[in-house]
Amino acid sequence: MIRELRTLVAVAREGTFAAAGQKIGLTQAAVSAQMQRLEAELGFALFDREGRAARLNAMGQHILAQAQEVIRLYENLSSSAAGPAATGRVTLGAIASVQRALVPEALAEFHRRCAGCRTRVIPGVSMELHNLVDAGEIDMAAIIRPPFALQSDLRWTTLAREPYRLIVPHHVKGHDWAELLATQPFIRYDRASFGGRQVDRFLRRMHYTVQDLSELDELEAIVGLVANGVGVALVPQTSAWRRWPAKVRAIDLGQQTFHRDVGLVHRAPGTLSDPARLLIQLLESRAQEQQAGAEQ
Repeated sequence: MIRELRTLVAVAREGTFAAAGQKIGLTQAAVSAQMQRLEAELGFALFDREGRAARLNAMGQHILAQAQEVIRLYENLSSSAAGPAATGRVTLGAIASVQRALVPEALAEFHRRCAGCRTRVIPGVSMELHNLVDAGEIDMAAIIRPPFALQSDLRWTTLAREPYRLIVPHHVKGHDWAELLATQPFIRYDRASFGGRQVDRFLRRMHYTVQDLSELDELEAIVGLVANGVGVALVPQTSAWRRWPAKVRAIDLGQQTFHRDVGLVHRAPGTLSDPARLLIQLLESRAQEQQAGAEQ
């Protein structure tokens, strides 16, 4: 709610959603979405919309005054609770594999360097986290690269490029991945996820028909099903799976290998706080260290 109230104040000052968005680093669509959400929460309209202008109506003017006071109290409360050393807060969204592989050490170093700062890590899937960044709800998100162009005010920082492998139960014989795909039950990476869409596009491009048995999003669960002999799967080899479990065998796809890019979506560095820029640098550094270790 605080974010929406801050955006309301910006719209009141700038006169249009587009101008307010430029002022606070959001797209016009994100500003509009926040205002619609605020109106839905309150149960009444706040604006008389005339063309591109967004003029506060009588209720909007009344809420604006209260919003400014709520923001002032919130900022004072935050400062008092955190103590005089507090210098900011950074909110990071992250998919599960990044939370396990990169976030702990990067955050540990971040808090050593920025002792007065607070952080919050929001779990989720790539599409949800991308939308939270676009709406201004979080500072950045570590996700799979979207299969579409980012909005003009968003930036992409690549952290890792992960190759897909065919993983099979250890007792299953053979090294011909195409034959194994055709003959073994298939555990599908959820097609609603960015990574799962890559698998689906690969299968369609190669004109392979698979024996779908189960479909799920969590990579660890997929690997677990394969380890228990349920079927085979196409999954990215993340830093967490440099060594596969003993009951799993990974087969390289050779010239047909495809990859998923994992990275950070965030706003232009000039619009981010110093702590947010520091966390981006530390996540990049940690990813580079992991990549160097994997190549040794």
